[in-house]
Amino acid sequence: MRNVVVGFPEITPIERQKIELVERKGLGHPDSLCDGIAESVSRALCAEYIDRYGRVLHHNTDQVELVGGAARPEYGGGEMIKPVYILLSGRATTMVDNERIPVSEIAIDAARSYLKDTLKNIELDKFAEIDERIGMGSADLQHVFDYRCNVPKSNDTSFGVGYAPLSDLEKIVLETERYINGKMGMKEVGEDVKVMGLRNGDDIKLTVAAAMVSRYIPDLDHYISTIEKLHSKLDKFTSRMTERNVDIYINTADEYENDCVYLTFTGTSAEQGDDGSVGRGNRANGLITPYRPVSLEATSGKNPINHIGKIYNLLSKEIAEDIAKEGAEEVHVRLMSQIGKPIDHPMIASINILGDRDLKKKAIEITNYWLDNVTRITEMCVEGKVTTF
Repeated sequence: MRNVVVGFPEITPIERQKIELVERKGLGHPDSLCDGIAESVSRALCAEYIDRYGRVLHHNTDQVELVGGAARPEYGGGEMIKPVYILLSGRATTMVDNERIPVSEIAIDAARSYLKDTLKNIELDKFAEIDERIGMGSADLQHVFDYRCNVPKSNDTSFGVGYAPLSDLEKIVLETERYINGKMGMKEVGEDVKVMGLRNGDDIKLTVAAAMVSRYIPDLDHYISTIEKLHSKLDKFTSRMTERNVDIYINTADEYENDCVYLTFTGTSAEQGDDGSVGRGNRANGLITPYRPVSLEATSGKNPINHIGKIYNLLSKEIAEDIAKEGAEEVHVRLMSQIGKPIDHPMIASINILGDRDLKKKAIEITNYWLDNVTRITEMCVEGKVTTF
């Protein structure tokens, strides 16, 4: 028997609250770059371990630090002056029966590939210096990681949090960044995009910081026209997502009269000294949501076998979404583990439902289903079918 507790707290659902704040740091933001690199290194190690030994071995690569570099952007061109410094840290299985596993090479290759795939306007060798200091995992956590168990044992006494469904504002913030970095098709706009949303009643204000790429912008007039074009595209895009009024503000620190604008050589603020770290940005659902229940634990780069900081944050999101589909106005899920205990039997699975009180039985069924199939989260992570930031 699992300890699944369903409650119906008297809380005003987010859509009926007066104020809501939501943020997303885009793919090219220094913090998101660290998240993406960390997760890419983990997936690369998983693939190597499976290829060699048929199973994922112990690792945690959730320690990535980015130290900003220096660049000189100018209309129509520019140059990189000092590369960004990226440190890959954490722990991994580096030896098995006296056989060396090339963890360092795998990690650096994964980081390089991620940067090349994510940042379209960089010369990698000039943009980044990548260093690796991944060590061997501690003996006690490797013992807990025993692959021979049918169900992995928790690596920590920790918790994960998820909720559903996303609010109007959350959807708009999330999809706006994805649109800019996806199908929008404006080469002048770099990948370092941050979207901050404020809803005051039925009025939404989006503040967008978008790094512009200097090589595609010959002068200030072109920069201004690019901002105007971006505003028009976002206005049309967001109007299709909500009936609420949406006002959009882009690069509000610009001073056209002083020719002071958000111009970058590479499309990311990392070139101008902005630093980054894993877990300092988006949560596992891709958003930063101060009006929602959240876990502050980083998800990216943690091993997908028994690290609660990864598995329970992703699992709670899946549980919440499935319960919400049954008609709940809002669902909050909190899962807490106990170190050394099977991950399919959390110390507590707390399910809070706002709305239909007849959903208790269904909520327990859904929670138990996902706990019975908790290793699906592992498969999704290894195959890259789930986002962690």
